Amino acid sequence: MARSLGFAAYRALTRRGPVPKLPDYAPRPKGELVWLHAAEPGSEVRVRDLARRLIAARFGLHVLLTAPTEPAACDDPCLLTAALPPEHPAATAAFVAHWKPDAVIWTWGALQPNLVEAAAALGHPMFLIDAGADGFDTRRDRWLTEVPRQLLALFDNVLARSDAAEARVRQLGVPEAKIDRTAPLVPGGQALPASPQDVDDLSQALSGRPVWFASGVTAAEVSAVLTAHRRAQRLSHRLLLILNPRDAAADAFAANLCVLDALRMVRWSEGTYPDDNTAVLLADLPDETGLWFRVAPVSFLGGSLETGQGGQDPFAAAALGSAVLYGPSVGKHLDAYRRLANAGAARIVNDAESLGAAVTWLIAPDQAAKMAMAGWDVVTEGADTVERIITLLNDSLDARQDGLS
Repeated sequence: MARSLGFAAYRALTRRGPVPKLPDYAPRPKGELVWLHAAEPGSEVRVRDLARRLIAARFGLHVLLTAPTEPAACDDPCLLTAALPPEHPAATAAFVAHWKPDAVIWTWGALQPNLVEAAAALGHPMFLIDAGADGFDTRRDRWLTEVPRQLLALFDNVLARSDAAEARVRQLGVPEAKIDRTAPLVPGGQALPASPQDVDDLSQALSGRPVWFASGVTAAEVSAVLTAHRRAQRLSHRLLLILNPRDAAADAFAANLCVLDALRMVRWSEGTYPDDNTAVLLADLPDETGLWFRVAPVSFLGGSLETGQGGQDPFAAAALGSAVLYGPSVGKHLDAYRRLANAGAARIVNDAESLGAAVTWLIAPDQAAKMAMAGWDVVTEGADTVERIITLLNDSLDARQDGLS
């Protein structure tokens, strides 16, 4: 597509001055790589969640995640992060040449002409998702009115998150065939894995006993959790606590307190199943959280009673049908807890007494079930949007592979 006069003027303006020095990017991994950009302020959490879902949905896929400021690194080797280049034509071209994305997913906001055009020059699929009605009202767009039209024309599909957004992109020249009206992109829980055999065997060993799970409990929280358990046992003497210590210090402290309080404890790592006399199952193996969320209808998420810890992502519990209890220190995931609490799927506690009272209340199956259903509604709110994005991406990458074969 030939550049408009406005686009040419923008290119000339951004070419002024020396070529900026780019950072030393990590090597591009082999195989398919999708570049996913979180342009809108505050969108990084939901875009990072989308990245994980894309990786899970396509074998061997790597995702490069960018944002206006470089996103925090991730421990998943398939999820890479990088800083955006300056909007200098040479810098944007070098960025795209290094990463060579097989597809681009730009999450709504701040379309950067040089960067978008450099990506489009590869001839690979490009998608604009979660598009809003605003975003075309910057000073640049008012002076160079044809630039937004030219940029939107470079995308294969535009996913609009509202009726007003759909009308706006249509007004800017996007054909109706390219537009999808979808729900807003929101983060949701991924179902953590668990061995079906372990789930069946543990459920059989529990024989219908009431059970609750305390996940990622810090050493400072162990005493409160065990005190809450003793309180809840007054009305439900068969109640079992599955206690997952965050680290070795919490593990040792929990084991010592169980001995001092005469709470019979067994360790999961020793291959021992709880019997009717077991009060505490110490869940001391890594990567088994999905098992505990599946068998426990109520879960307390640790790192939330101790100031400064920030809590943990509650969507994993809600996605597996566990009602969520949490303390006041959840700053890292505040929006997620707010969404669940507003829906009636999560309840805040402040100390051992309120935690024990909440566990006692939720041990009643009907109460936990109500919260679990509310949580499911929240975590599946944007499921159709995510599925549409995955379908668009997989279909386009499969077609490209067929064309190369």
